[in-house]
Amino acid sequence: MDTQTPLPEVRSAHTSRRPKRSFRLWAIVLLLLAGGVLFAWHPWRPSTGPAVPAVPPQAVGEAAATKGDMPLIVTALGTVTPLATVTVQTQISGLLTEVGFQEGQYVHKGDFLAQIDPRPYQAALEQAQGTLARDQALLDDARLDLKRYQTLNRQDSVARQTLDTQAALVRQDQGTVLADQAAVDTQKLNLTYCHITAPVEGRVGLRLVDPGNYVQASGSTGLLVITQIKPMSVIFNVAEDDIPQIVERMATGAKLQATAYDRADTKIVATGALQTVDNQIDTTTGTVKIRAIFPNLDAALFPNQFVNINLLADTLHETVLVPNAAIQRGAPGTYVYLVDPDGTVSVRPVKLGPGDATNTAILHGLHVGDKVVTDGADRLRDGSHVFVPGAPPPVAGAGATKHHWHHHTEAE
Repeated sequence: MDTQTPLPEVRSAHTSRRPKRSFRLWAIVLLLLAGGVLFAWHPWRPSTGPAVPAVPPQAVGEAAATKGDMPLIVTALGTVTPLATVTVQTQISGLLTEVGFQEGQYVHKGDFLAQIDPRPYQAALEQAQGTLARDQALLDDARLDLKRYQTLNRQDSVARQTLDTQAALVRQDQGTVLADQAAVDTQKLNLTYCHITAPVEGRVGLRLVDPGNYVQASGSTGLLVITQIKPMSVIFNVAEDDIPQIVERMATGAKLQATAYDRADTKIVATGALQTVDNQIDTTTGTVKIRAIFPNLDAALFPNQFVNINLLADTLHETVLVPNAAIQRGAPGTYVYLVDPDGTVSVRPVKLGPGDATNTAILHGLHVGDKVVTDGADRLRDGSHVFVPGAPPPVAGAGATKHHWHHHTEAE
């Protein structure tokens, strides 16, 4: 009987576990119901890919396209070339007795430069004049004889042959006199050559021969070099594609302005005008030589100096202008980021015209008043949202592309 006494305790333990199991079942049911409610409230959607992060609006600088004039400037590297460079040489041989110039002096045409000893040529002149006088007397005597023979011939008192011989003698003496006169003129010219003057106006270079030296007409060194510096020319090359427009402007009589800058291309050295275009194209470079003339009154241009030339070939009037910083280059070619009213940007291909240090002319693609991005374009793409610091916010709902940034926010 004692062995059966634990049975009531076992039944009592089994009976006490039932409430706990029921509680767990109810908890599971409640969780399932809550999950169903959540599923009904947020239906499950299959994922189409990783979530796209939001791209905030980018701060940019902008400017409006304006209307104005844009000069069409052709730039080139030019060489200052004098219109005349003369090496003054003696035309006769002799002793250089005097120099009448200072090195670096500016001389005018006809100014005295040097003197060669004239005494040998003066003596030669006097000798030639004496010969001329003698032969002139012989000619006069032959003419008198011819006149007498002609009278006698009419009286049949002299043979015809004698008359003809005398006439030939007169012609011979005439030739001798002409030769003597030429010798006199030559010696006079040599005397003139002894007094050397400036053949052109310009600046004298360094002296090449000192006084006291014997100079010869056959020498190649010369006495000095004169370079014309007022006016001065600059020769430069222009691409053959630019030549038709330049020639067309010149044909209308327009004076195309040329500006010479220093080698650093920062300082204006001189201002002049186009003079002429060469008559052929260099086939090796595809360029044409052009000469521009500069008054050079201040002698700022120096022979053989290198300068940068800006040639004003034409001017575009009332054209669309944008800042240079707005121009982008890439796969579409040349383009700008156009700022739309809703605060987004769009890629706008444009056709460029001439430009200067500040603006570029737009031949096609923009209108006056269009706003373009001038700063921060490297962070943008088509449709990007932008804002200009300090500017009023964009108009809500404006434009047709609303766009990526809002969609990205909704995707999150």
